[in-house]
Amino acid sequence: MIIECTNCHKKFKVDPSQIPASGRNIQCGTCNFIWFYNNEEKITSNLSPINENLEKKDHQNFEKIENSKLVEKKTSKKTTTRKSKSSNLGKFLSYLIVAIISFIALIIILDTFETQLINVFPGIELILFNLFESLKDIFLFFKNLIE
Repeated sequence: MIIECTNCHKKFKVDPSQIPASGRNIQCGTCNFIWFYNNEEKITSNLSPINENLEKKDHQNFEKIENSKLVEKKTSKKTTTRKSKSSNLGKFLSYLIVAIISFIALIIILDTFETQLINVFPGIELILFNLFESLKDIFLFFKNLIE
């Protein structure tokens, strides 16, 4: 038997033995919508003209509702893209802050263990001296920019 989701209209093949005569709740595998399904078949062959007009009006109302849902989805997509852009900027800034703090921690560690590093690696003395002098120059540059 084929069952159609009342929300997204996706059709699924279901074993009839899984649905009791009294009916049961079913969840759509695509949109996760839950509805009650009953085995009773809809009789549409003997519709009067009044019922046909009602069905047309119901169909038109359904289309209006679906169109409004589409508009809501489009606007929600726009807001999510704006959120994702701002969250990307936030992620970038957080990574930048972590990188700056890590660099400062590295400089502090190198300064703290400078003599031990020079004893272990004798050629590193010139590199550390140039690094600290460059950092002093950068500090003075920013200090002059602020003043």
